[in-house]
Amino acid sequence: MSQKNLAILGSTGSIGSQALEIVDRHPDAFKVTTLTANRNWKLLANQANKYRPDNLLLCDGKSGKDFESLLNYKPREIIYNRHMLNENGIFEQADIVLNSLVGFAGFFPTYNALKTGKKVALANKESLVVGGELIKEIGSLKSGNLIPVDSEHSAMLQCIVGEPGNSIKKIVITASGGPFRNWTFEEMKEIEVEDALKHPNWDMGAKITIDSSTMMNKGLEIIEAHWLFDVPFENIEPVIHPQSIIHSIIEFIDGSSKAQMGNPDMKVPILYALTYPDRFEFETPLIDYGKSFDLTFEPVDFNRFPSLKLAIEAGKSGGFAPVVLNAANEVAVARFLKKEIGYIDMFSIIRKSLEKIDPDTELSADALTDVDAETRNYAFRI
Repeated sequence: MSQKNLAILGSTGSIGSQALEIVDRHPDAFKVTTLTANRNWKLLANQANKYRPDNLLLCDGKSGKDFESLLNYKPREIIYNRHMLNENGIFEQADIVLNSLVGFAGFFPTYNALKTGKKVALANKESLVVGGELIKEIGSLKSGNLIPVDSEHSAMLQCIVGEPGNSIKKIVITASGGPFRNWTFEEMKEIEVEDALKHPNWDMGAKITIDSSTMMNKGLEIIEAHWLFDVPFENIEPVIHPQSIIHSIIEFIDGSSKAQMGNPDMKVPILYALTYPDRFEFETPLIDYGKSFDLTFEPVDFNRFPSLKLAIEAGKSGGFAPVVLNAANEVAVARFLKKEIGYIDMFSIIRKSLEKIDPDTELSADALTDVDAETRNYAFRI
């Protein structure tokens, strides 16, 4: 594999930072050409000084002078405009665009990069949640330009490589169950922010950690899997797997199954997405099969995790329903993190938004933005 130019959107977050660790281990394989961040200008400056990319984007322009004072080189371009993430120029040099942005903000970078023929390593699941129908029209799913970074979808991809597309019978997508998998719905009324941010297996950002605790994350992943692998929602089954060792299972029409296994380590699926279809050597803690350990599975209790049910229903409805679901959830999580609402209030905000917002317009990229804004405005007022 020749050296590839790499643009990392959201380089100061968990996925972006781990991707740069991979670059450190394989400097001959990747050249960083673009780094972007939202507000963490100090870390972005440190990253920029180390990797010296041509293009830098910092959404928080108020910190521009302080940011530039820390740089020890002169980039070709420094941008202080979050909307420029949606423009092709920010990743024009890149062979691979790693989109690790959080939320709806990641859709247009994914959409535009794919339209220009870029390979996208997708850690922003919301891109397919809100715009899967539009992205499918580009044809990038069939061309192999869209490679998932999520551990579950990476596992699915690894299981179906070399298999005929019509051989998949069912996808079993695993979930750790988060910190509250044994809590009753009544007990969940007492959950505090600090409790919800303690994930038992994974080290992730605040938003995705909350989504994992409510299992909304799994709902979004089911919608993502539907678009990535063209499998009906009825054939995608979520199960609780507390050990987070098996990341997904593919059942085939002949009765056999494949499972992808590994310790919880996001660097493995990140590396696979960046190097697909090749595999690069990478040192990571391995499973010791010489020791006894348990792999257990439990059914999902949808009554205790209503976000998962709402997500599946929105995915089946299609149209703008997933956009409303995602926007309402982002607002609900933000309000919970600010301690404006209680834990179970998040479910109510999402449900009410889905009932209220029902646009009578044709699905398009511009319409997604309008519906997203309308939903957020409503969800903030509840």
